[in-house]
Formats: sequence, C-alpha cells, structure tokens
Amino acid sequence: MRIIILLLSFFCACIILPCHGFAENTAGRYGKLSKPTEGMSINDLMKLSYHLKFTKDCKDYECWGEYNLVNKKDMVLNREWHRYRTVLNRLSDGINYKDILVIEKPQNIKGMAVLIWTYLDQARDDEMWLWLPSLRKVRRTSQLEDDDSVFGTDFNYEEMFSGRYESDTYRLIREEVFPGYTSSYSKQEYNKDVPCYLIEATPTRKNWYYEKKHMYLDKKTACNIFEEYFDSEGVKMKTISRFWSAFRDAPYLTEDFDESRDLRSGHYTPVDIKDVVFDKQLPENMFTERYLMRGKW
Repeated sequence: MRIIILLLSFFCACIILPCHGFAENTAGRYGKLSKPTEGMSINDLMKLSYHLKFTKDCKDYECWGEYNLVNKKDMVLNREWHRYRTVLNRLSDGINYKDILVIEKPQNIKGMAVLIWTYLDQARDDEMWLWLPSLRKVRRTSQLEDDDSVFGTDFNYEEMFSGRYESDTYRLIREEVFPGYTSSYSKQEYNKDVPCYLIEATPTRKNWYYEKKHMYLDKKTACNIFEEYFDSEGVKMKTISRFWSAFRDAPYLTEDFDESRDLRSGHYTPVDIKDVVFDKQLPENMFTERYLMRGKW
C-alpha cells in the first residue's frame, strides 16, 4: 500500500475582519473548550477550527471505532480501529502533537499502524512511520508521496492527521444555513439547519490535489461540519461531512461521525467513532517507532 508524508509549505492568510484574536497558548487548553468570540477574523476562526479538529484543548485523546470501504456497487469492507493522540504543544523540541492509528479488525491486517509526529514550525515536515506486522517491519515513509489515502479509505493523511491552518488562504463567501447531510451508508441526517460561515480555502502549495475547497464552519462552535473539494476546472470532486458531539460529559467536542465521498469513483467511507476518552495520561513513550514494533495491538 502506498503511503504519504505531506510537504507543508505555508503562508499566513490575509483576509481579515474585525479581530479579537485566537491563540493556542491560552487558558482554553487543558480543561476548557475554546470557542469563537464575536468579531473574530476569518483567519482566527480557521485557526480555532484546526485547534478543535485535533483536540488541542485536552492533554491526550483516545478513541475506538470503525470505518467501511464502500464502492460504487455498494460492496462493503469493514474495518475496526483504535486511535491515540498526545497533545504536547512543546516549544523545546517543536512537537505539536503525536498520533497513532491502529487497525484491529479484520484479522488479515490486524496490527497495521501508522505513527505521525507533527511540528509547530510550519516549514518542518511531519514525520511518519508505518508498522507492517506481516513483515515485522517499520517503514519510514517517503516525502515524495503526497496525498495518498489512509489504509484504503477516501480520506488522505492531511484530512485525517496533519492538516494545518497555514495550508490555505481563506476568504468568507457568505453566512449560510447548512441544509443538512444525509449519510449514504446509515441514511441518518446530520447538521440540519446549522447556521454557518461558508469559507473558501485556496491551497498555498502548487499543483495540489484540489484547486479550492468550500468549508462550512458552525457559527456557534467554529467546528468544520462540511467540505467540498474542486479541481482546476471547477468540478466538485469530493465531499467530507463531519458531525461533532461531546462524549461522557467531557468539556471538549470531538468528531462523532465522518463520511468522505469521492465523486469521481463513486466510492465513499463512513467513519463511526464509537467511544472517546480524554486526558487519560497516555505516556509519551508509546508514540515511538520502538513502541510500534512492540505494541500488543
């Protein structure tokens, strides 16, 4: 299976509304949910959206769930997974957070895992390792592979692990009530009639896999609930729907259900996050190459 490491070369966006500012190193981390404030700039709303996406108000994050690979003939392959993240935001070595995703079922790929370290410095490449249990080998991924999928899903690594605010420049299109999204898999409707900011994002990288994307940010939370990706000819090629909720009365929000659809192939991937635990005091030494090899997945 091919795999990626993303080369992120970023610039600050410059479309500003009256600004109250947003900073990650505030009292919002570790115990209180960061929320948008009146008059926030579009740039600060997007910073907050990425801050929330990677649960950076908490110390660490653990979740379980499943995803399904559905083709255009509605044939389904089911996978179960376990995910861990430790949020460091550490200036001494520049580590932002570390992330592990492990496949638990089916048996023939059980234990396959990916480890990613992301950095605060936007010019520094993420580090990524893939554990292949059938070969008993950890593979350091190539920086030449850019937007490949995560374990055969319709999500790529940027969308799931390493997306950053600095990847795009932004402009507000308008304020709009999102009409809702009905899952192709479960037939359940999500995010019906949510007041949103509709924002256009343009990648700072040349020849990237999308020309632009439209993002619907919930006005109340700044959570990104829906994305539409367009190619260089303006044709919509992909959508991602995200539903957010709180787990176990925790003071944080997290994604509860996601669905990514490739409009070109007709394939789609629903992701069901069944349970989440925050602030479990995960040891940092589990987010290492050695732990990948020794972990009892």
